[in-house]
Amino acid sequence: MEVTVNTAGQLRITEEEFELIKQKLKRTPNFNELCAFSGMWSEHCSYKNSIKWLKTLPREGGRMLVKAGEENAGLMDIGDGYGVVFKIESHNHPSAIEPFQGAATGVGGIHRDIFTMGARPIASLNSLRFGKLEEAKTRHLLAGVVHGIGHYGNCFGVPTVGGEIYFEERYHTNPLVNAMSVGILKEGETVSATAKGIGNPVFFVGSATGKDGIGGASFASADITEESAEDLPAVQVGDPFQEKKLLEACLEVLYTKAVVGMQDMGAAGIICSTAEMSAKGNVGMRIDLDKVPTRQKNMKTWELLLSESQERMLMVVEKGKESEVLRIFEKWDLPCSEIGEVTDDGLLKFYMHGELEAEIPAHELVLGGGAPQYEREYREPSYLKKVKSFDPSTVEVPDNLREVAEKLASQPNIASKRWIFTQYDSMVGTGNVSTNDPSDAAVVVAKPTEKGLALTTDCNSRYVFADPYIGAMIAVSEAARNIVCSGGQPLGITNCLNFGNPYDPEVYYQFVQAIKGMGEACRKFETPVTGGNVSFYNQNPDGAVYPTPTIGMVGLLENVNDKMTMSFRNVGDIIFLIGKSSDDINSSEYLQKVKGVEFSPPPQFDLNTEYEMQQVLLKLIKGGLLESAHDVSEGGLFITLLESSFKNNLGFDAVASDYNIRKDAFWFGEAQSRVVVSVKKENAGAFKKALGSHPYEELGTVTAGSIEVDGQEWGDVSSWKNRYNTAIEKLLGGANN
Repeated sequence: MEVTVNTAGQLRITEEEFELIKQKLKRTPNFNELCAFSGMWSEHCSYKNSIKWLKTLPREGGRMLVKAGEENAGLMDIGDGYGVVFKIESHNHPSAIEPFQGAATGVGGIHRDIFTMGARPIASLNSLRFGKLEEAKTRHLLAGVVHGIGHYGNCFGVPTVGGEIYFEERYHTNPLVNAMSVGILKEGETVSATAKGIGNPVFFVGSATGKDGIGGASFASADITEESAEDLPAVQVGDPFQEKKLLEACLEVLYTKAVVGMQDMGAAGIICSTAEMSAKGNVGMRIDLDKVPTRQKNMKTWELLLSESQERMLMVVEKGKESEVLRIFEKWDLPCSEIGEVTDDGLLKFYMHGELEAEIPAHELVLGGGAPQYEREYREPSYLKKVKSFDPSTVEVPDNLREVAEKLASQPNIASKRWIFTQYDSMVGTGNVSTNDPSDAAVVVAKPTEKGLALTTDCNSRYVFADPYIGAMIAVSEAARNIVCSGGQPLGITNCLNFGNPYDPEVYYQFVQAIKGMGEACRKFETPVTGGNVSFYNQNPDGAVYPTPTIGMVGLLENVNDKMTMSFRNVGDIIFLIGKSSDDINSSEYLQKVKGVEFSPPPQFDLNTEYEMQQVLLKLIKGGLLESAHDVSEGGLFITLLESSFKNNLGFDAVASDYNIRKDAFWFGEAQSRVVVSVKKENAGAFKKALGSHPYEELGTVTAGSIEVDGQEWGDVSSWKNRYNTAIEKLLGGANN
């Protein structure tokens, strides 16, 4: 049973947890202390229903410089004395209630996780899920979320360089808004989120505290219901200009060497940052909450503890260097107040006007300390019987394949997302080299080096729904495939695990199996998990969202000029398919959206085959044998060819190379581990030799603009490009915001 206390948000503590708190404190907690435990023991902060499984993921090795969970974000070595810092997190529930601020503050929060480590953010990505685009509610949520992402990122001055977006009925009530940030720092300049040094002063820096965001962590740890709008105060309000000043001030103050430790006041606000920094340093803190800068009068203790007002940091400063810190924050016109000091007793003591309002051992509040850890019951979902019983022979092969292709090119999950990405500034900072010549992953310059970073977010949640184990493997593999298609070597991943209610055994089965599949794929690709976020309770009275373990991956190009793009280059180049065509229409966009079949297994996939294909592809790219590379994903082979045609307005003449495969499977099936490449005629021999024994198929040639399929004229590239580019705008009725 759950004890619910009505406040501006809701405090959610089970009776079992309430008794556990009493045991830990050896007394009954007062209301302020109960608020603190409620925030810190929420799913959002404690990972109490997921941490046991998260620990099974590979969390070290490769180029890792910081183990997962040790700091606010992952850190990996890219050479030349520099590291890349990256992380992805969700802001799903706030975005469902107030899409603009929900998405905007999600972007702001993830950037703070990057620069609190001493890194300058250089790129932003996102992964979004909404309901059907034909519905007014979806259009409202989409417009608000896109506006929020664009507003915050554009004003803050970090380019949005990539991402993904899907539209499925299962996200109607509960959209997913996952934001990723990537930054660069110099080796040896990392700042830890650790409090140490008895007597060192504790500073509050950044925006003043208000009542927005109170109870946000608890709000994110419950299902969305018809009453969720009443929790609107839990949605934070962001100010990107204030965050820009905070970024510059924080990076400047680090050069003074006065900062001992620093942490973003994210989920659960002051109680979270004080508890986590203290527990990590095996120290305590005395905090005078009345010294916290506020923008509303007479804020109560519990409000100050739980407020998630944005653009704030907690900073431990070396005693005697307070004036240097104050001077810099005064220069940037930002609130900066000494609110307490580090103590040696491991206790968090919160005072208001000299009165002790709460006293809690820091260790007992945090993940890895006293926060409870559970392993929930799980069982195979009943719907998987329908999945396994699917018989493709019951689906007739359509006579008019061109008509099918036209429908697919207009599907929101496939068609151009230009209505969305044109609202983002992708070029600020001049580091993005993909906008005008796209690759499967975004590629940015890792300034001041000449190295490139390949960045992507990936997850086909329909595959995960069909088989959580295989589907999560595919998510990792597709991310790696996109990195490799762009010329990069995969380094590591950050994940955002979006699932329904963990107390539902069928949902928890999806989570457990996805973790197992993700772990196996990460070990195969040697891409450790650097950190991330678990978002449960993405559920409404009609059921859970598709299980969506979003993968954010970073890859390295030793020289950014070595990047590979997806676009055909020259008329007459030969088009090859690396990999093997398969008689497979499972879980394809074609099967679900054109044929109306919701339940089918995931597409054909083998992890070893995928790995071998990527190794061969990277060798071909480094050998200079390819003109373009683009992986086969949603929409199948035809859509891949089409997307390779658009940038340079070149077409293709392609013929099915295996007549034993049903035609809809050949052109629209989504079997994995396949990449379309184009090769100059004079390099064809060397290309085939370099492939060795790896399977490939010769599909045809690049044309001046005409599109021919199996000997039939299918029009020219301009007409297809228009269909692809305008499909979403037509569904939106030409809306611009």
